[in-house]
Amino acid sequence: MDKKKKKTWIQYGVFAIIAITLYVTGLHTEVIGFAQRGLLATGLMNPDVEEIAQVRKDENETATIQKPTKADFNLKLIDSDGNITSLESLKGKVIFMNFWATWCPPCIAEMPSIDKLHDEMGDEVAFVMLSLDQDFELAKAFDKRKGYNLPIYAPASNLPSMYESSAIPTTYVIDADGNLALTHKGMADYNSDEFKKFLNSLK
Repeated sequence: MDKKKKKTWIQYGVFAIIAITLYVTGLHTEVIGFAQRGLLATGLMNPDVEEIAQVRKDENETATIQKPTKADFNLKLIDSDGNITSLESLKGKVIFMNFWATWCPPCIAEMPSIDKLHDEMGDEVAFVMLSLDQDFELAKAFDKRKGYNLPIYAPASNLPSMYESSAIPTTYVIDADGNLALTHKGMADYNSDEFKKFLNSLK
């Protein structure tokens, strides 16, 4: 019995040391994020863009009184070079705007799919990867270390109320007409044929 107890305590000790090491080095976020990618692979977390596309089609075909929700472009941004720009400057394009942070495991989990989507559709869709890190340098270092080369920004003004979310990651998609086409709270695999088709339908 004593040997079993001793073995159990040793195992707990090893797990504790690993956990503390991961936490101190900041790698726990990436380890958890990596594990969550398995969940993303199931597609269960993805937004139902087919249903959204059908609703938009129905609204266009029938003269409904309800108008689409206009996106708020009153948001100033700082790019990775320190330049001030705005969401307004992207008006007229389809915009994929993702709120994320380096300390957020689900954000880290979905980042590879966003990077692949950006590689394929970055010329057609404006990507705004809005970091909510207190230190923007952490976000820039993360992007560089991972080799993503994503267009990352920090907010340079208060967030409009329509983009204030209690969850991150949160992704907003704005169509070329300036309408808020999608709000998705939580992680997703955005590098899917369905999502690409959805983005193309918003031009």
